[in-house]
Amino acid sequence: MKVLTGATLFDGTGAQPLENAVVIVENDRILEVGVAPSISFPAEAEVFDLKGLTLLPGLIDVHDHLGHNDYALMDRWELDAPNSYRHIRTANVLEEVLDMGYTAVRDGGGLDIGFKRAVSEGLIPGPRLSLSLSLISPTGGLSDIRTPSFHCCPRPTSLTLPSGVADGPDAVRTKVREMCRLGADVIKCASTGGASSRDGHGPLDREFNKDELEALVDEAHKQGRRVMCHALGGPGLRQAVEAGVDSIEHGTYLNRDPELFSIMAGQNIYYVPTLLVYVFHRDNVRQEVKIRARTLYNDHIQSVQQAQDAGVKVVAGTDSGGWGHPPNAGELECLVNEAGLDTKQVLLAATGIAAQCLGWEKDIGTIEKGKLADLLAVKGDPLKDIRILKSKKNIKLVLKGGAIHRDTR
Repeated sequence: MKVLTGATLFDGTGAQPLENAVVIVENDRILEVGVAPSISFPAEAEVFDLKGLTLLPGLIDVHDHLGHNDYALMDRWELDAPNSYRHIRTANVLEEVLDMGYTAVRDGGGLDIGFKRAVSEGLIPGPRLSLSLSLISPTGGLSDIRTPSFHCCPRPTSLTLPSGVADGPDAVRTKVREMCRLGADVIKCASTGGASSRDGHGPLDREFNKDELEALVDEAHKQGRRVMCHALGGPGLRQAVEAGVDSIEHGTYLNRDPELFSIMAGQNIYYVPTLLVYVFHRDNVRQEVKIRARTLYNDHIQSVQQAQDAGVKVVAGTDSGGWGHPPNAGELECLVNEAGLDTKQVLLAATGIAAQCLGWEKDIGTIEKGKLADLLAVKGDPLKDIRILKSKKNIKLVLKGGAIHRDTR
């Protein structure tokens, strides 16, 4: 039994912080939550004095790319280094993410089932993983990666990360089933181009036809999988919302079609703006990417603010992996300092609401009796300064499933 005492508790439910909190952990679950001295515990319990620290649920990133390191084709085609080196690099990223208090991550493509198995079996340290494997798009879409000379990847298709290209409703359904067979927890698709996609295929350009996207969502839901959809703007964004995807990733031009906010709020479609990736793109070496990112900035910020005001559930996701792997909490800083959201709401976007987005709210995201003991204690008060979550020196205690991963008190 572990007993965490003395901290200020932010429990991820939306309740006010609790001073001098006591959290009792038995095995991998939270046994009791309360305030000292009203809660008693056995004398032989292992006591953790967290006075002066803030105790939070383990943080959640709902859009990451843990296996990626660069936007260059050499990296995307896994030609930049031997596979053994790439796997070790990814394992290092997984450990670093957990070190920073992120106990759960939804990977948006590039990570296969082997890493999830290795983490769950304790072979390597890392967060709980929800995998999408490969992004599904039509020919000419985001998964159909080509060089400027139109050459395709010269290496054989991976057995565990298959091509995501599919055309027509029947082929799309088959592709969803293939992803599920290989261990996908969530289905990821693209309904528009993006800031970093090829010239002539930008944020307002549509990918799938209506019948294809509807078939994808229908099949994913029949298979018990949620759908996360890369969609920035234009007809492809509206098509994704109307098809009933479960989360909109990026949504940079939502503000230009304000009716979508009410649809998303009514259908409980989550919004994952991934502001951090566009901060990177504003200084991208590719001129067309830099221009796109700077052009969409004001619309993106307005989209986040209007979504929040309309009651859409905004969730924190970094879309990291294209430029190395900076601290995941950089997204929280962007949501506060760039979009102007309240720090409490942003912390909820990385805890309780994020768990709902993954469909894991019965087990993680809040500090409540019966939940898994995924816990984070930090020096300082992130409600006053969200930036403290970006510094490793402030991460004092990390528990995942009741087991101590990091303790530097």
